[in-house]
Amino acid sequence: MSDTFRGVINLDVRDSVPDWTPYQQPKAPAGSPNIVYIVLDDVGFGALSCYGGPIETPNIDRIAANGLRYSQWHTTALCSPTRSALLTGRNHTTNGMACISEAAIGFPSANGHIPSECATLAEVLVERGYSTALVGKWHLCPEDEMNLASTRRNWPTGRGFERFYGFLGAETSQWHPDLVHDQHPVEQPTTPEEGYHFGVDITDKALQYIDDVKAIAPERPVLLYYAPGCAHAPHQAPPEWIDRYRGRFDAGYEAMREEILDRQKELGLVPENTELPPLNPIGTPETRSGPNGEPFPPLDFTRPWAELSADEQRLFSRMAEVYAGFLSHCDDQIGRLLAYLEEIEQLDNTIFVVVSDNGASGEGGPNGSVNENKFFNNVADDLAENLAMIDKLGGLETYGHYPNGWAMAFNTPFKMWKRYSFNGGTCDPCVISWPAGIAARGEVRDQYHHAIDIVPTLLDCLGLDLPATVKGAPQIPLQGVSMRYSFDSAALPSAKSTQFYSMLGTRGIWHQGWKAVTTHPAISGWSNFQRDTWELYHTDTDRSELHDLAGQEPERLQELIGLWFHEAGVNGAFPLDDRSALEILSTPRPELTPARNRYVYRPGGSEVPEAVAVNIRNRSYAIGALVDLPGGPAAAGVLFAHGGRFGGHALYVKDGRLTYVYNFLGSEEQRITATEDLPAGEQLILAASFDKDGEVSPGVATGILSLYHGDRKVGEGRIRTQPGRFTLAGEGLNVGKDGGDAVTSDYPGPAPHAFTGGTLHRVAVDVSGDPYVDLEREAEAMLARE
Repeated sequence: MSDTFRGVINLDVRDSVPDWTPYQQPKAPAGSPNIVYIVLDDVGFGALSCYGGPIETPNIDRIAANGLRYSQWHTTALCSPTRSALLTGRNHTTNGMACISEAAIGFPSANGHIPSECATLAEVLVERGYSTALVGKWHLCPEDEMNLASTRRNWPTGRGFERFYGFLGAETSQWHPDLVHDQHPVEQPTTPEEGYHFGVDITDKALQYIDDVKAIAPERPVLLYYAPGCAHAPHQAPPEWIDRYRGRFDAGYEAMREEILDRQKELGLVPENTELPPLNPIGTPETRSGPNGEPFPPLDFTRPWAELSADEQRLFSRMAEVYAGFLSHCDDQIGRLLAYLEEIEQLDNTIFVVVSDNGASGEGGPNGSVNENKFFNNVADDLAENLAMIDKLGGLETYGHYPNGWAMAFNTPFKMWKRYSFNGGTCDPCVISWPAGIAARGEVRDQYHHAIDIVPTLLDCLGLDLPATVKGAPQIPLQGVSMRYSFDSAALPSAKSTQFYSMLGTRGIWHQGWKAVTTHPAISGWSNFQRDTWELYHTDTDRSELHDLAGQEPERLQELIGLWFHEAGVNGAFPLDDRSALEILSTPRPELTPARNRYVYRPGGSEVPEAVAVNIRNRSYAIGALVDLPGGPAAAGVLFAHGGRFGGHALYVKDGRLTYVYNFLGSEEQRITATEDLPAGEQLILAASFDKDGEVSPGVATGILSLYHGDRKVGEGRIRTQPGRFTLAGEGLNVGKDGGDAVTSDYPGPAPHAFTGGTLHRVAVDVSGDPYVDLEREAEAMLARE
């Protein structure tokens, strides 16, 4: 309440004059437009049909036909950094988002916390009378705050969004998502067998949120941030959508690049002289190594289509079909949103901003993957295993990602992909439509712009300036420029003159039509940044960054390199980090409570996210469950589960026997079953203990897993454990059940496979490394104390 009370206060209310002005809720000016952000994920410049792509997106095409497509609109090359720029109008390193929020490394540029001095558009507009809601992917919260014990300051509801339904982290299963509603986790409303899909679910919620507002106050404008997580891995969609594309990608990604480029030229999206870069523009493991002999990143090269076997071509084609079906299914949900807004007569006065957060992804490597989590564990895919799953791609049993040849195709005409500062990582689709405010229809704009320019554009459309303070915090000035000048004129030069890039060791700088960019491979571990090779491109005419002019324009190149260091300094972009994904994701980070030797969990609580759960990676551990078993072998169900179908471990009871399974990255269910039935009794301990005795490869521990009834061993077997996390996001730790994407299909009973036939009091997990007999006795005492 900033307004001063201007009424009259006397002893008697009859002699007093009220003034409601200081107490009214904020109201937007009459006629203020709704704003709908549609933020796609890992969708390259050449994927959508309105950008010349092979994937049918009639509803996005409809938005484009009512507005503008930008041919030189750019992102940061990765999701959290771009999303921070889209919502704040500041560069990613200014926002503390040099990388994804899970990969924060504790520096101003890379801490995973958007500072309060960089307010989001939602924080600005909610104080101007807008209703604000977010459905889908957030990914702007540090990992240590993605749990119920943490502050909610960086959840969507803490950054200006009044409503939220979606997931906090980088990715989630479309069949079994890691769902949060406002400020608490929830179970999905139906199952995949009943037709559940995340994209449908969040669209239902989006329509509900808008209707909740418009039914009461039709004139109140809405800011909806719609972020379906499509088409990020896992690529999952209903089979009928995937089968629409059967056979369409059989000619391969090289032929597809040619077809897409021809259509892009016809649509006026690229200059007529645009050419395609080579399939491996910065090298391969055979042709290039680091300055000190370091290997070229093994996943960052593409296999020529002609060198693939017939089976490989069949597999790779199917992976592209799955991706295409996923994106078309997402477009269909966008169509539901358009139809609803048209029905309530809000379509014309809605500003649509449709973008992707980065280029198509190369994380599937040269062979693709049926479990993208292998990438984050530095474990190579097995082609034979992938071929065996071809008919299950896109369904419940795969967490798939296509090979990177398709990333090159879906990024046509550019080189490389997500993570890289080349245009393949940064030049992405951007569609803006506002029928009531933009006269142009279906046109292309070539002005150079970036994700940081969207917030200034929207504020310009609303006639607003960024406040000097938001929620008491003085604001860092917007670093982007408004694009509104381009709405009604294709002829005006770009209002932007400079844009810097820095991502996972790659670097680039664009200035007035010229771009300098390094060939440093992302997450290569090469370091030696001072020895990087810089290339120079005139991107006004050479969009695909094919003709390196460094030798012809050495002075211009040096000026641009100097400008990069200036911009990096202004935006606090140091230090640079090109370490491997496993090294970055394993970096120690703040914890609400310090790691300990023993953890106690009880049934009935919410799922515990992996980032704050007990860490058993590459070490000995023991799991002990305190139970009452009046019927002995009659008990059944899950005692403890951590992770899911694509990596995890669990202790459960089936057919009267204690069983442990370690699911190694979805490739192998290593199962040990007790040789004796469960005993009957009270205050019994059922336990599994892993004694590490070696490593079969870096970080992959091996050892003996033993099962115990009390202190009596009742089974053992040798297992191996994965080096990295069970999942990048989602599927945490559960006690007494395992819902969602369960660790194993061997569980008894229906989901969530709850423990029955006895009472589960607590589960303790010990990672102290003590000998098991002592540990078991200490665990028993600890459980008794609890």
